[in-house]
This record gives sequence, structure tokens and C-alpha cells, in this order.
Amino acid sequence: MQFSAILTSLALLGTTILPLNSPAYAQGRDSAYFDDAITEMAQAYKNRDRKRLTNLLPQLRGYILEPWAAYWELSSRLDEADPIEIQEFFSRFADTYQEDRLRVDLLQQLGRNHDWTAFKRELPRYRMGDDKAVRCYSLLADHATSKADITDALTQTWLPLRDAEEACSSVAGQLYTERLLPAATVWQRARLGMENDRLRVVTQAVGLLNDGWLKTINKIYSTPERYLKEKFTALQPQTREFVALAILRLAYQDPEQAAQQLRQLRWKAQLAPETRSWLWGAIGRRAAQKQSADAVGYFRQGQFSQMHEEHLAWAARAALRAGNWSMVQSAIAAMPAALRNDSTWVYWGARADLALASNDAARQPALRALTGIAGIYGFYEQLALEETGLRISTPPRPEPPTQAEKDAARANPGLTRALYALQIGLRQEGVREWNYSTNLHVRGGLDDRALLAAADLACHAEIWDRCISSSDRTKTAFDAEQRFPMPFRAGVLAQSRQIGLDPAFVYGLIRQESRFFMEAQSNVGASGLMQVMPATAKWTARKLGMGSFQVSQLNQLDTNIAIGTGYLKLLLDDFGGSIPLATAAYNAGPSRSRAWRGASGAPVLEGAIWAENVPFNETRDYVKKVIANTTSYAALITGQPQSIKARLGQVGPRDSATPEANADLP
Repeated sequence: MQFSAILTSLALLGTTILPLNSPAYAQGRDSAYFDDAITEMAQAYKNRDRKRLTNLLPQLRGYILEPWAAYWELSSRLDEADPIEIQEFFSRFADTYQEDRLRVDLLQQLGRNHDWTAFKRELPRYRMGDDKAVRCYSLLADHATSKADITDALTQTWLPLRDAEEACSSVAGQLYTERLLPAATVWQRARLGMENDRLRVVTQAVGLLNDGWLKTINKIYSTPERYLKEKFTALQPQTREFVALAILRLAYQDPEQAAQQLRQLRWKAQLAPETRSWLWGAIGRRAAQKQSADAVGYFRQGQFSQMHEEHLAWAARAALRAGNWSMVQSAIAAMPAALRNDSTWVYWGARADLALASNDAARQPALRALTGIAGIYGFYEQLALEETGLRISTPPRPEPPTQAEKDAARANPGLTRALYALQIGLRQEGVREWNYSTNLHVRGGLDDRALLAAADLACHAEIWDRCISSSDRTKTAFDAEQRFPMPFRAGVLAQSRQIGLDPAFVYGLIRQESRFFMEAQSNVGASGLMQVMPATAKWTARKLGMGSFQVSQLNQLDTNIAIGTGYLKLLLDDFGGSIPLATAAYNAGPSRSRAWRGASGAPVLEGAIWAENVPFNETRDYVKKVIANTTSYAALITGQPQSIKARLGQVGPRDSATPEANADLP
């Protein structure tokens, strides 16, 4: 069901795309004219071209995507708009994503202006509730109007933000000025920024305390070892924090040098025990990311109770790599409840308990914990299921959506607008409105039956990523064919079998790479269904003897599949058939995957332990999802129960007697 079919469905449902009294009909213009106009408006909005937006808007009255056009035009001049005009927009486009999106913009503006009367009037009408800036301004509004104690709530919102954020930082600054936010919390924000190599986070936080210190911060960031060599007398409170930041920066660059610094007697005497524990956690984390055998020892120098949750996660990973199950237990036990209860750490905590259990009775709590997270979808859910003696199989399909449920999905104005936007190339807008309509418009999102119907609508329109995302949200009604669709089946199966590649692996990877969106383009230049980089495509084409290949062909379905599967097979061969190594290489590059398997003498690891120790967050998540996807696809394709552990295997250094098949893999 493609574009024309969607229009037919809308017409059958009585959806008016362009009213008969629209100026468009009087001028004899067809829908292509308006599709071009809305696309031009989208570009004008990105370019902040207010004049062009204002000129184009009248031409789109009555058009199905008019709410977007009206939003872009008004949002671009919101700082000058009359309040009556804004309320007229809210009224005219009530109950739409665009109404809620403009309300976010308005709330942010009111927050910046400290107009708390208007802010509190609009806030209850804001449905999405997911904007961090609005959250921080709402806390400040409560504080300003009722003197509410918002320090803890602000801290919980502000500290975890990975990047610099103006609204929450300004609220933190006001609370600090009023002596309600401790300096220690601001320094903690700075530490997290330095540890994660986010200089802007560090300077933003330290600037709240004293902007005269920013020169020192930049010096520390550039040359931490030089700062640590300075002659310090009695350390002022800020100097102690500067030293901590310098050691954190040094740890990011060279954890062994940072460890040598922290062992010095002068720092032991002048840095508080909790600060030293934090620093040992940061040093251990960075060493673990570099897969250093010293990581476990670094973590042991501090107290887990005084480390950040990221330190504890890496302490557990380092302990898994070292086979130290007792330390795995201790690190997980020290985690905050929310992290400890994540399926990752429930699984490894149970595995540690099983490894250390002295009798069958001691094993029972661990087995119950595994049973509690076991499932057919998800990496650790599948591992837990297999740990309890079962295999991964495809569940019976739920009852398909009824005609009434399908009609309700097709009559949903947000879904129909989203589909239309997606079909004419406004992908970002279409995805946002679809997600809003399924996840946020109704508190808690659509129920399972409505989600299945929405997924069915997207599947029939061949918008596979929205089909998958909608079906993935169901809580009890698991439709494997929606969650794991197999478009382009003939081409994928034929190409996979021709080169000896498991089609389940190919589908598992495509599902993660592009969700079957053929025009997908990554921010680093990867293209098409299998998200192949141009340089990689050229190299692979030469290897495969495709002499006439041009990079422009990457968005052609058959060529993309041929290049992508060919490259994946070369990776798999180079890594001795190891799916985890080949998967990591596809995402992060073969050289990194080779480094992560370890040099000669490195331990041979259970595949799941190796995957959990991948240093890059994106690649670690990618490997786990692709392998879980692959296992689910294999169950669907073969109709037979599957083992995720068999696909994970074991991972260790390359046998020196085994030559690299393709040492020049890009």
C-alpha cells in the first residue's frame, strides 16, 4: 500500500485533503503543487526564513499538512506574536502534535522570561511532558510562586544530562545564588562533564560558581599533567576540585598516569576519601574501557558506595572480564535501584549468584530472578530464558486487528498526517507525529490493540520502521511478523544463500541499521538499507568484482543488498565466523573489533561477556540488538527454537597461526 493507496483510504474515510472551496481548486492546482510548497516551507523553517514562510502559508489552507505549515510560520516569529494569535492557533489545531509542539516553544519562552503566571496557565495543557527545559522551568515556577523546595528534583534532572543545557543550568544557577543548591552538586556536574570529555558541560557548571575560574578549567582540560605539577600550598576548596578535575581529565587520556598521580601522598592527604573513591572509579572506568587488566585493581582502591553509577557499571564489566564473580556481586549491589533492576544487571547478578552458590537452595533466588526477566525478545531476556533451560521460539500471533480497529487507526488524524508526511519525504516530521500519536497523545500511549492496528496501517503502507516501533510497544500482544518484518524477502534470501550467509543475520542487522528505510542516510554518510559507507562500498565492490559500481548506486535496492551482504560475509570470514566480532566491526570498523578481541594472551570470553565489555555505548547496544534480532528472525524463518548463546559463542584473540583473510578491510 503506497502513496496512492493512502490517499484512497483517506478519501474513503471522508478525510478532506483539500476542501472543494480551497483556493487550490480554483487555481486548478493538484496535490503535487502543495507537496512541493510544504517541502519548501520545511526548508525555509530550517533556514529561519520568516518572509518565505509567511508568503507560502496562505497557499496551504486546507491542505492535509497545513498544521505543520501553520506551526512553522508561527513558531518562527513566536517572540513577536500576539497572545490572541497564539491562542487562536491552539484552538484551531487543538488536539494535534503541532498544538503541543508550539506549546513547548511557548513554555520555553515564558520560562526564559520568568513569566510564571502565563507559564503555569499553559503547563497543564502540555500533553507530551518530555521536554527537559520545560521540566526545569516548571520547577523554578513552583519555587518562584510557592517557595517550593525544588533542589532535589532539579538535581535529578540536571546531573544526568549528557550535554550542556541552558534552561536547567540557569535554574541551577539561580538556586546556587539563593544558597539552595550546594556547591558540591555543581562540582559533581563539572566532574561528570570532564569524565565524559564534555568541556562545555564543565565550563557551564564552573561558570555558575565563578566565571573567573574558567581560564583555569581550560588550562586543566588542555594540559592536566602540567597543572598537577604546580606548587600548591594549602589547598582552597576550589583548588581541591581543580585537582580532581585534572586527574579526571588525565584519566580520560591515560588512566595509568592518573593512577600514579592519585597514589601520591600529597593528594591522599588533601583529597577527601569520597573524592578519591570517585577518582578511582573514573580511572577504573577508563581502564576498563581500554580493556586494561589493571582496571579491577583500580576499582578496589575506592569504595563502591562513593562511586557514580557509571563507575559501578564498568566495575561490573571489568569483573566479568576478569572472571571475578564476587566483585560482580559487590558492584551490582552498590548500584542505585533503577540501574540494579535493569535486565542487564539482573541477569549478571543472577549469574554471579549462581557461580558462587554452594548448594541447590542457594541457587533458587537467582533462578527466580532469571525467570522474572526471561523472554523471547531482547538480548538479556533471551539469555535469561536460555539460562532457565528454554530456547527462543516464535509465539502464536495474537488475534489480528478487527476491521473496526483498523478503521480507527486509519481515521486517526495524527497517523494519517504522519503517513502523508513520510510518503512525500518529510521524514523527521512524519516520525515525530507518528510517535506522538502512538506514544504521547494519550497518557501512557495507545493500548495493545490500538498499537497492533497502527502497526498494521504502517506495514500495509510499507513504512516498516513505524510498523516495528508501534508493534514493539505492545505489552502482552506480541506479533512477531510485525516486530520482525521481512520486506525485500526474495532479494535478501537469494543474495544471502548465494554467498553462504545466514539470512536471519542479514535481517537482524538491517532491522537495526535502517529499519528497512531504503533512503536512510546516516550523519557520517552511510547509505541505504544496509547503511554502507561510500569508501567501504568501493572496496567491497572491487573485492566482489563489481567493476562498474558507482557510489550513486548505493540507494538502489539490489546493489545495496549485494554490497552490504558481501561486506558482512567478508567480515564474518575475517573473524572466523564470530557473529559478535563481525557485528561490532560492521558498526565500528574492523580495526576496532580486532583491538577489542584482545592481543595474544588476552582471555577467551563468553560471547555475552565480550559484548557487554565493548567500550562504545552505541556499538555495545548495537551488537546486543543485532544478535537478539538475528535469533528472533531465525526462529521466524525456520519455525524452530533457537539458541542465542550458540550465536554468541566465545570471543578471544586471533590464533597466530590463522592468517587474516582480509587484512585491508576498511
